[in-house]
Amino acid sequence: MPGWRWAAPDCAGCCPPHPAARALLGLGLTVPALTVATNGDPVIWGQVVLPGLQPREALSAGLALVIGLAPYLLGRALLTTEKDQRDLLLALLLGALGYSLPMLLEVRLSPQLNIWIYGYFQHLFEQMMRGNGFRPIVFLYHGLWAAFLALTGVLAACALARAESAPRRRLALLAAAAWMMLVLVLCKSLASLLYALVFAPLLLLAGGRMQIRLAALLACLALAYPAARGAHLLPDQAVVSAIARLAPERAHSLAFRFGNEDVLLARAEERPLFGWGLWGRHHVYDPDTGRPLTITDGRWIVVLGMFGWAGFLSEFGLLALPLLLAWRRLGAGPPPPLAGAMALMLAVNLVDLIPNATLTPLTMLLAGALLGWAERAPVQDVAARPSGAPPHPAPAFRTVL
Repeated sequence: MPGWRWAAPDCAGCCPPHPAARALLGLGLTVPALTVATNGDPVIWGQVVLPGLQPREALSAGLALVIGLAPYLLGRALLTTEKDQRDLLLALLLGALGYSLPMLLEVRLSPQLNIWIYGYFQHLFEQMMRGNGFRPIVFLYHGLWAAFLALTGVLAACALARAESAPRRRLALLAAAAWMMLVLVLCKSLASLLYALVFAPLLLLAGGRMQIRLAALLACLALAYPAARGAHLLPDQAVVSAIARLAPERAHSLAFRFGNEDVLLARAEERPLFGWGLWGRHHVYDPDTGRPLTITDGRWIVVLGMFGWAGFLSEFGLLALPLLLAWRRLGAGPPPPLAGAMALMLAVNLVDLIPNATLTPLTMLLAGALLGWAERAPVQDVAARPSGAPPHPAPAFRTVL
């Protein structure tokens, strides 16, 4: 056509400019192919024979990775301003409030909604029984996921209430936080409840700088945990003994978890770089019965066993990088009122990937949005505010620097 000229596509809007982010993305996209290339041999445990991986597994794992990264890249490209941060946290709160209604229904009637609508139960029903009642699951993978969603609602409501200057709206947000806290208690998840008791006050009282510094510290601890467990630097037995004096049942569960981690770590060390790949090849099996002898709980041990240290560094590095970049950006000036809250919420989720596997598209969206803000120059934040607007709204609560 006359006057038509082909132009190369501009990928700047979707590909992070930071070299560390580009390196981690590139590593993550190549790991599935490298894992398949190093796992062409079968795995044999007596009667159990798991075939070697084929090239099609690299394609399927790569596509799953791209789908999982889509919210991360979208959040990084589209949710970078202070208004975007407020909208995102409000959406998380409204979603949690809406989901709280079917959760309360299952607390009263037992987890039945997935059976009624889809005709099957998505997990083990006995794991949804706790004490004399039930923990809700609704349509999620596990009751722990439902509890973490309630926790997200609590933290989002506290963050929005802290940044709100209108008294009526602030009161409504605090009421929403109280409601979600009640739902969280009924979810019967000790870890999520402890997260709420520790981090909700920090969102209401601590300053943005302190929140980001704490989030960066938690990210470093989450990244260091697998190496510390592999080097036997953590006092596992002391922790179990201390918990046994307060809750023997919890101590038994924790000891079982630590034992599984030791076995799975030893298995992962046999192929440390790119892991064992798909189809449960990273598990240990009974050679006589063929039943698996290991259970994977934490996301870190799942990724480490399947894709090795390369996969772990790629996935957890992409989640931790926004927190580290946000901490680095503190030298350029005070953060927006909700940036610290988002950083702390992401750090809580990152820490929860050690005992659990609560990695969801919302996690990736939150991480991408924080990365997009951390990459922006401070002058862009000023330009994005409405004309005449103050740098930050007056805090509704006293700030602890």
